[in-house]
Parts: sequence; C-alpha cells; structure tokens
Amino acid sequence: MKILIIDEMHLSILDMLEKEGFQVTYTPKITRAEIIDQVGEYEGLIIRSKTPMDRELLEKATRLKFIGRAGAGLDQIDLDYLADRGVKLFHAAKGNRDAVAEHAIGGLLALFNHIPKADLEVRRGIWDREGNRGHELMGKTVGIFGYGNMGRAFAKRLKGFGVQVLAYDKYKVDFGTESIQEVMWEKLKAEADILSIHVPLTPETRNFFTLEELKSFSKPFWLINTARGEVISFKTLNQALDLGVLRGAVLDVLENEKFQKFSPEQKSEFERLAQRENVIFSPHVAGWTFESYEKINSVLVKQIKREFRN
Repeated sequence: MKILIIDEMHLSILDMLEKEGFQVTYTPKITRAEIIDQVGEYEGLIIRSKTPMDRELLEKATRLKFIGRAGAGLDQIDLDYLADRGVKLFHAAKGNRDAVAEHAIGGLLALFNHIPKADLEVRRGIWDREGNRGHELMGKTVGIFGYGNMGRAFAKRLKGFGVQVLAYDKYKVDFGTESIQEVMWEKLKAEADILSIHVPLTPETRNFFTLEELKSFSKPFWLINTARGEVISFKTLNQALDLGVLRGAVLDVLENEKFQKFSPEQKSEFERLAQRENVIFSPHVAGWTFESYEKINSVLVKQIKREFRN
C-alpha cells in the first residue's frame, strides 16, 4: 500500500510505516496542484491542515482507502464524501490531548496572575505588586463545553486545584465521575466562573458563542478557547469584555488565523482585542509540543496498522 504524506511530520512516522510494509512518499513541500495531480497513485493520505480535503481533490484520489489526520480537527475534510466512498478516516486526537490540556491550564494561570504583564513590567524596571495582584483557581467552578478527548484531558488536569468541575456535552451521556459533574448547559451557565471550550468546528458550533449566549451566563466569567476560533468572533469577544460579561480570555485560536486576510472589521476588532491586558494569545500551538509531535505518529500508525495489518 502506497501512502503520501503531504505535511510536515515528525520523521519517526516514516520508519514506523515502513516497518509495517507500507511504501511511503514524504513530500511536505508539495503544492495543492501537485497533490491533485499525484493523489490517484496512492491508497493512503496523511495530512495536517495544509489543504482542504474537498471533493475536487478527493475525486482524483481514485485508489484512496484512508486518510490519516495528524491532529484533532476534521472541519477541512469532506466527511460525507469519504463515507459515501467507504474511505476510512483516522485522526490523532489522543496524541495531542495532554498538550492541549496543559496549555489551557497554563494560559488560565497566566491570566489569573497577570504573568505576561508582570513580566514585561519587571523587565522595564517597574515593580508594581498591587497592580499585579492575582486570583486563585481554588474554589472556582470550571465549566467544560465538550467532553471528548480534549475536554477529558483538561478535566483530569484540574484535579488537585480544589475546583468544582461541570461538564456539558450535547452528544454524550453518563460520563460523570466523582470529580466531574455532568450537567445540562443551563446549569453550567448558571454556575461557571470559568468556561473552557473543547468542541470541533461544525455548522452547529460556528459562531455558537454570540453576545446573547454569553450574556445568558449568570455571572461574569473567564473564557479559554483552545478548540476552534470560529466559535466566537473578535467582535463578540470585544463586546463581552466591554460589558464585563467576560472577565478575561485565553485564546490559542482565532476566528481568522491569517492576519493578511482579515476583513476590515476583523482587523479593527482584533487590534482592539490585542490592546487588552486581560486577554492572552498564542498562535494555535496548544497541541503543538515536542512530545505531541511524536505521539501523534504513534497514535496514527496504530490505527492504520489495526485496519490494514494484512
């Protein structure tokens, strides 16, 4: 079976696949036009997020038996078309869930304790203790929106902080434990001091967090988003922060992550957001650690081997 890898991967995946008898072509610099031209020769594709796996491309993949997604998000893949064709889809959410969970915790603690601001001030010779007085996580109620691989890993990291954890997932039931309380969305909104988003991007979740939705929370809260930026717009974030509906935000993802392609409104709203000291940004790297880079390979190859070992 011939496999084409079209994105940058930890090179350990080549040896892993070849040991299982697969013939691997590794072309991380390949263009979309070249993929379309060559994909018909391969039974397997391993991807990150370079190019959408849409019908235009997939119709050329006449021998395709599987796609391996080195990551969690599937929003750039035509899932219906794959299902119609009987093409298997593997993804490696388990490979970077620990990284995402740790990043979310780190961002929250940095936000609570004004770490970015305090660091810059001390470097400039400013010793402002009162202006950098922080909040404690202990005693807070943390709401988790989406309880898949990422949500569960985040909940696990909260143990030991002395918090109450409420989790809501529209498509899961009976997942509560002694330390995780499974709740309806309305109860989470009534009690949460902190909300961490862990849902995929779907038509249902895109722009789910409108200003009206945020205002329906019973009290001002802190927001963490390490999932998909398109679930909440820059404009909504600014409005909620202006009104005090949000007390602050940790944003690893943005509604548009290509700065050069911002609309005029996005540019204006992002510039306002970037001036806020109670917002912490990172460039979509929550799941992008040295360790997860390699773990993703192991997770993917294990799935591929299980399906095609013969």
